Amino acid sequence: MSHPVAPSLPNVFLAGASGSGGVSHPERRVSNLNPRYTFENFIVGENNELARAACFAVSQSPGTLYNPLFIYGVVGVGKTHLIQAIGNEVIKNAPEKTVRYTTSEQFTNELIDSLKNQSMEAFKTAYREIDVLLIDDVQFLSGREKTQQEFFHVFNNLYQANKQIVITSDRTPKAIPTLEDRLKSRFEGGMIADVSRPGLETRVAILRLKLLEKGNVLADDCVRFIAENITNNARELEGALNRVLASAEFQKVHPTVPYVEKVLGNIITANKKSVTLESIARASAEFYNVPEEALQKKGRKKEIAFARQVAMYLVRTELDISLSAIGKFFGGRDHTTVLHAVDRVQKDMEKDGRFKEDMVSLRERLYRE
Repeated sequence: MSHPVAPSLPNVFLAGASGSGGVSHPERRVSNLNPRYTFENFIVGENNELARAACFAVSQSPGTLYNPLFIYGVVGVGKTHLIQAIGNEVIKNAPEKTVRYTTSEQFTNELIDSLKNQSMEAFKTAYREIDVLLIDDVQFLSGREKTQQEFFHVFNNLYQANKQIVITSDRTPKAIPTLEDRLKSRFEGGMIADVSRPGLETRVAILRLKLLEKGNVLADDCVRFIAENITNNARELEGALNRVLASAEFQKVHPTVPYVEKVLGNIITANKKSVTLESIARASAEFYNVPEEALQKKGRKKEIAFARQVAMYLVRTELDISLSAIGKFFGGRDHTTVLHAVDRVQKDMEKDGRFKEDMVSLRERLYRE
């Protein structure tokens, strides 16, 4: 499910066309959408039913419901599929509307090119003409001050004109480090829905749909074996299925469970990787965008201290390590400091549902290849 590559901005919209009063010509409009991503081929399960319902509602009445709509979840759970399904549905129902799908990385590159080419006015005009803006992976705006400023203005212009904005991220707005407070406030002002890892029955349904799309057949016990052992996300599921089908075609055999187990042996082993104190510290530092080595120093900077407390909590709950050993690893702190960190994170999780979801995402990262 790789993201489509965005063309440069001048090819995306015909802004300010001659004699058009600034209205884009539909035949020259490029939405940057993958037509394969639709609501019809999106598998609905307990892990995504709220997000799917919200996305479909937005596609039927853009700009009037759930604006902005913020979808978050770990990599590969279907966020890109959902927001592009919105765009495809809007275009199907109202082909005159301007829909734009992009990633925060592509938005940043367009901004840099516009600054370099002194074409900022064209950049702003093009984004003002959008009816539905779909921004993927907004967490990558973190730390990019100029990009955040421009995105804030784009957001405000579209929002005030009742244009639809849909955003995805791998975490909640509150957990995106070095994101301006005014952007966090805007993101939290609409609806926030999460997409978590698919359950077993949903994984089975995803595999069966992929087999149908490919025109292949695989025994039910083989399908279930893959679903039981590849648990992270739909992307990995499809990759495992492709590997089995390609191997079986090459070997000219009908796959059995032992055959599938042999083909996927390395992947299954990798998915069951062990978690260590070091890997928890690394994952926590990456999640909160702080230097890993800072967690093991005496510094008390707010964002580092919080990331350290989260790491201490995860070590305590995921590993059989004493409080004093945890404290020693994290900068020679005593056991009472660790106990306080564990207690604080536990209480924050009980009070703040979104923070609890962030902790779920962080745990998933620990066990992901």
